[in-house]
Amino acid sequence: MNLKPSSLAALAGALILSLGVAATADAAGPQAITAQHAWVRWLPNNLPAAGYVTLVNSSAKPVDLTDISSDDYQGAMLHQTVANGSTQQMVMVDKLTVPAHGQVAIAPGGYHIMLEHAQHKVAPGDTVHLKLQFSDGETLDTVFAVKSPAQAN
Repeated sequence: MNLKPSSLAALAGALILSLGVAATADAAGPQAITAQHAWVRWLPNNLPAAGYVTLVNSSAKPVDLTDISSDDYQGAMLHQTVANGSTQQMVMVDKLTVPAHGQVAIAPGGYHIMLEHAQHKVAPGDTVHLKLQFSDGETLDTVFAVKSPAQAN
């Protein structure tokens, strides 16, 4: 086979590029954080909804949930329900740590994702997407099932 220098250069460049892509894919590996049992408690009359999910960390390092966004809602914020004597109040939280080789439940009565101002009609039986961003650079685009308060119990 007689190849021109320009053909050899193109072939070498393609080989280097393909090896680089393979190395990048291998380096990325599986995601450390997974989301399970994601659902939203829907409320009527455009009242704010609440999102719940269990986050599982398979890595050897703790990872913080640092931001939440959604194309389905204008506002998505992490809150925690805190007992204050005989009353409870919701407090906005900047981050939530998912322990190494552990999990954390964002569940009724504790942490929850406050969802405000739906961008379109949302009803029980629908699904909505929330983008969960973590301190290690991971982002999970997570599908949440929308349930009525009666379905949530």
